[in-house]
Amino acid sequence: MMLLSMPGVFMNTYHRLPVTFVRGEGVWLYDRAGKKYLDFSSGIAVNCLGHNYPPLVKALSDQAARLIHVCNYYQNDVSAAFAEKLVRACAGAGMRKVFFGNSGAEANEGAIKIARKYSFKKYGPGRHTIVSLRDSFHGRTITALSATGQEKFHRDFGPFTPGFTFVPRGDPEALDRALDQKTTAGFLVEAIQGESGILFQDPGYIRTAAKLCADRDILLMFDEIQCGLGRTGTFLAMESCGVKADVVTLAKGLAGGIPVGAVLAGEKAAEALQTGDHGSTFGGNALAAAAGIVVLDTVTDPAFLGEIVRKGGRLMDAVRAWNHPGVQEVRGRGLMAGIDINGESWPMLESCLAGPRGGAGPGLLILSAGLKTLRILPPYIISDEEIDQGLSLLRAALDRPQGS
Repeated sequence: MMLLSMPGVFMNTYHRLPVTFVRGEGVWLYDRAGKKYLDFSSGIAVNCLGHNYPPLVKALSDQAARLIHVCNYYQNDVSAAFAEKLVRACAGAGMRKVFFGNSGAEANEGAIKIARKYSFKKYGPGRHTIVSLRDSFHGRTITALSATGQEKFHRDFGPFTPGFTFVPRGDPEALDRALDQKTTAGFLVEAIQGESGILFQDPGYIRTAAKLCADRDILLMFDEIQCGLGRTGTFLAMESCGVKADVVTLAKGLAGGIPVGAVLAGEKAAEALQTGDHGSTFGGNALAAAAGIVVLDTVTDPAFLGEIVRKGGRLMDAVRAWNHPGVQEVRGRGLMAGIDINGESWPMLESCLAGPRGGAGPGLLILSAGLKTLRILPPYIISDEEIDQGLSLLRAALDRPQGS
């Protein structure tokens, strides 16, 4: 079958790198020429168990042979099992109920609806504002974009959904002023901001936010779409802050590559949405649920999470030990790392993809997070040897002058 040219048939929404992948195995992807690439990106934290992971492949194959989808007028056993496992996994954060959608943006839209419905039913109209951070990222649909505090994502798409305001990261006084008890429904925050450059929230700031929200009956909502699901070595990144949430959103790696998103609510907000208030045609269907069960059974294992912490430490300690003149800072937790470099990030992605000069050796897949930050999000199943091999490729790219 003839392959259509991507630039000819796709809208120009992505700056695509010059490679076409045809298969994957473990932490490796292979292009049409057979060249292999070590994946330090996981499809932006989606392929958390790597490629062609045997238990995931089997679960999908078996489920596809039984039942792929029924509409949400009815029940099915696998989606119910997935929901129960996910709520149990998030019980430490205070979660009680879940709604399934298809993506992170959809999950965040659900969170916003929950906050506004909760506030409206309890206090009446006018108390609907959602507060988020100026350097946040919560999705690209119009309302999720309205909650995103980075102006570069807003250009050309207004007018936006009203009722959003932004505060600087780590400024408790500004947050105190913004969380107006008469007008605010929720505070939406990422424990670690991935798209913004792997930026951490100070635990003290989060504890202050939790107290302000609790005292004023404002919902505290954590966007765990990129940093959750074991990525940092705890099931949810917010766990390191020592607080409970009213709402949590998840997506990306939740089904290991099958589209699914989830919004979970705790005691205060679990009953906010009632019949007819919300819906999603494909949300949490049987195929996604079967994949999600495999992911949850894997990433809730304390020993597995401990290995994520150990591997992440190995990776970041090695980069720091280089004392490389091209590296300004390394930060991260678990298998979520940001490396600030002296040059621009995108040419480094191209250099890593190409691999050693002449193209004979393997390439490396990494991500950017802003103009000068490299983002590292390898699959959880990566071995020590593969970490070392990937870092060798990264250092070789850093050693080459940009553009060579």
